[in-house]
Amino acid sequence: MKPFDYASPSTIQEATALLEQHGDDARVLAGGTDIIVQLREGLRDAEIVIDVKKIPELTALDLCNEGGLTLGASTPCCDVYETPDVAAAYPALADSAHIVGGWQIQSRASVGGNLCNSSPAADTIPSLIAHNAICLIEGPTGTREVAAQDFCTAPGRNVLESGELLVTLRLPAVSDSESSAYERFIRRNEMDIAVAGAASWIKRGDDGNIADARIALSAVAATPQFAQEASEYLVGKAPTEENFSQAGELAKNVASPIDDMRGTVEYRVNLVGVLVKRTLATALARIQGDG
Repeated sequence: MKPFDYASPSTIQEATALLEQHGDDARVLAGGTDIIVQLREGLRDAEIVIDVKKIPELTALDLCNEGGLTLGASTPCCDVYETPDVAAAYPALADSAHIVGGWQIQSRASVGGNLCNSSPAADTIPSLIAHNAICLIEGPTGTREVAAQDFCTAPGRNVLESGELLVTLRLPAVSDSESSAYERFIRRNEMDIAVAGAASWIKRGDDGNIADARIALSAVAATPQFAQEASEYLVGKAPTEENFSQAGELAKNVASPIDDMRGTVEYRVNLVGVLVKRTLATALARIQGDG
């Protein structure tokens, strides 16, 4: 590993000033489980690594009935699934946070860091998309908001500009009539990268039909995908196995995977249908109190 300088700012302003000063030579350390490996293997370079764990806003975890969930970008994954109210309200996020590496990794890795690493196969990003999360970004010109579904732009790339820092993720408030689930497929436990993944969120109306839905995919395109057509198809329909299967078929339309050592194009596209159907069924069971 090449030598680099290290900074540990205690405020957002200090962090963004360092990022602006060093530009492309700076790298942010939220948990370190991705960036340290990348620096060691020469996949990324850094003149300075900026550790943002000491910034209070970046490790905040706050849930309220009206405002929803405020999740600091550096909050460890284990805090998500080990906080009962958060796990119950946002189960897809808890599902995905629980499988980001092993438990040692989960005590350091963060949902925000997973998002900023911007891997097409990231586990937590589809859950953020399914829950309609908003990213709050601070930079030299102020604050801006970006929907999680628009955050990633290419493998390993995202909307963050020079001097900008992802500070907070905000997820809308939830009710007892809605729930979610995330599931991925891996070839074996030793290969901790999804062949395909899907997150589904549904809300039931007073008539028992689906009032709203959001479906998102991972590992089947250059970036995690929001399956808008499949989501809109479910609105107004009964939560039946047949409709869930059809939503899975429609979700395949946004899948454009590649052949690699983890699976073929055909295999991955087929998995999309399977995983969407499963996660929709799990979300429904959770609404009914059976999940």
